[in-house]
Amino acid sequence: MQFLLNKIKGTKIKNLPWQPKPEGSTAPVWRYGGNPIIRCDATPTSNSVFNSAVVPFGDGFAGLFRCDSRAVSMDLYPGFSRDGIHWDIRPDPVRFEGDPEVTRREYRYDPRVCFLGDRYYITWCNGYHGPTIGLGYTFDFKTFNQMENAFLPYNRNGVLFPKKIHGYYAMLSRPSDTGHTPFGDIFYSVSPDLTFWGKHRFVMGAVHGDRSAWQSTKIGPGPVPIETDEGWLLIYHGVITTCNGFVYRMGCALLDADEPWKVRLRSRFYILGPREEYERAGDVPNVTFPCAALTDSATGRIAIYYGCADTVTGLAFTTIGELMNYMKRYPL
Repeated sequence: MQFLLNKIKGTKIKNLPWQPKPEGSTAPVWRYGGNPIIRCDATPTSNSVFNSAVVPFGDGFAGLFRCDSRAVSMDLYPGFSRDGIHWDIRPDPVRFEGDPEVTRREYRYDPRVCFLGDRYYITWCNGYHGPTIGLGYTFDFKTFNQMENAFLPYNRNGVLFPKKIHGYYAMLSRPSDTGHTPFGDIFYSVSPDLTFWGKHRFVMGAVHGDRSAWQSTKIGPGPVPIETDEGWLLIYHGVITTCNGFVYRMGCALLDADEPWKVRLRSRFYILGPREEYERAGDVPNVTFPCAALTDSATGRIAIYYGCADTVTGLAFTTIGELMNYMKRYPL
């Protein structure tokens, strides 16, 4: 059964990386045949490169990459690409300008990049007496400015919406604790100025029981929400605790266009999970963690960048139609 064709709102990306769906496949998301596209030694000192953000920039693409060093310290490194597949990641981490109280570095990881207005806003998990949501911006991926942390510790997975909603900046996040959080739900917050955040609303939580057990321990927002003709498409990660530890998979949900804390649709089944060796074996096994998605409004195509086993970076593909049909066919 097929549903009405859905459309992505926003810009066209003529050179969006793409590979057709394999013949005979019934999966809603499929992997790039050349995965992983970024290996663990992409910089001279990197131990791993994963959970990173990519956006269109100039005639190609730019991004911020989580490169854990051989120390093993966590930081953000700028990178550039002409085709979105082959990347030149710079050997030195970002140096943020701003208030020294805020820019002092403990750790930085899992960035997202969102173009809004005239600049590229960056959110990441920032070490400030525990994990919180760091916030900054750049115009050119050469000079970076850091703003005030968005929330009190402890919080992870801060993701901005790519437009104001009812005159406010809006963000999704996942409150946490100091450790490898064994819980987590998604919340929505707004701000008039990107400094003071409030009006916090619960969006959705982990699913207890076996109806959708792949997301029974915790969930968290992934790439920047995608605006569609039916609402905001959210690709997120869900986690189950197994006898062998956490397993991270991807799911999708549709949030209301005007009140994004209201969930209109949510997939019962995951859309991508650890299967290949590079997703199952690494520093943290059994992880597929989405952080960025490129979208083309002309074709409805979506390219998802995701971390694999906390070690390397993978690329996967889908379309707005595939995901909408999947949620409507297998709703939670």
